Amino acid sequence: MRGLDKFIIGLDGALRTVAGITAAGRPNPARGAPESVLDTAERRHSAGLMRVNHVGEVCAQALYASQGLFAKNDAVRQQFEVSQREEEDHLAWTAQRLRELDSRPSLLNPLWYAGAFAIGLVAARLGDAQSLGFVVETERQVEAHLNSHLDLLPAEDAKSRAIVEQMRQDEVAHGAAANGLGAASLPAPVQLAMRGMAKLMTSTAYYL
Repeated sequence: MRGLDKFIIGLDGALRTVAGITAAGRPNPARGAPESVLDTAERRHSAGLMRVNHVGEVCAQALYASQGLFAKNDAVRQQFEVSQREEEDHLAWTAQRLRELDSRPSLLNPLWYAGAFAIGLVAARLGDAQSLGFVVETERQVEAHLNSHLDLLPAEDAKSRAIVEQMRQDEVAHGAAANGLGAASLPAPVQLAMRGMAKLMTSTAYYL
């Protein structure tokens, strides 16, 4: 594919992600879950957590797009594409849940996308092993983050919990796939910096 074609496809994907124009390729895991009656505080809390998760998926789209664009190995590039498609399912599911909770995505999604794309670009430029290592560490942190959300979500919110659980399973699989392709371990200071950036994003996205 020519460079201009890649640019146009990438720009289209970015605009659709930021604008919230996404479609899931798999059924929503919350489809069969009952819609529980939540009080105002519980609904607001669930919405805040699902907004954080939606932002995470906006960032995932940006990361996998930039890492796949500059991957040097075809197998690595294909894995990024597969993971990106599954992350788009997450994006659509969390967006739908936000609508059901009478809430909205983060107002800062364009900023989150741009920042994540830049980070993914830097990771990709360091080489496939380092880029895969970034994926492994990211997914490890995301798994921990989703585990905490399963503890924090209201017990009655079966729909949100079903979505988060499926996301958690997919993130574990993405990390394992990246590890199997030869991921390099990231230095401890880099892992610490990633946790710091993730904390800033989640604490902001809960409200904005």
